[in-house]
Amino acid sequence: GGGQAPEEIKGHSFFRAIEWEKVENREEEPPFVPALKGRKDLAHFDTDFTAATTDLTPTDKLFMMNLDQTDFIGFSYLNPEFLTYA
Repeated sequence: GGGQAPEEIKGHSFFRAIEWEKVENREEEPPFVPALKGRKDLAHFDTDFTAATTDLTPTDKLFMMNLDQTDFIGFSYLNPEFLTYA
């Protein structure tokens, strides 16, 4: 509930100066680029989020074995336990 369609948001007067096609084509320079100390620098994120613990959702092994894992090739992590090639 309560969500807005992307076109409705993009059409809001607040965003009137944005050339969305340039943004989508990565031709627009961002107005602000934060200084980072490294790839994993979290200084610009609230500690409420960075200090939160994570809980992995248990998965049904049969379900996982039937998923086409080749869709995930190119991601930074592939679960070798479930990786199968057609």
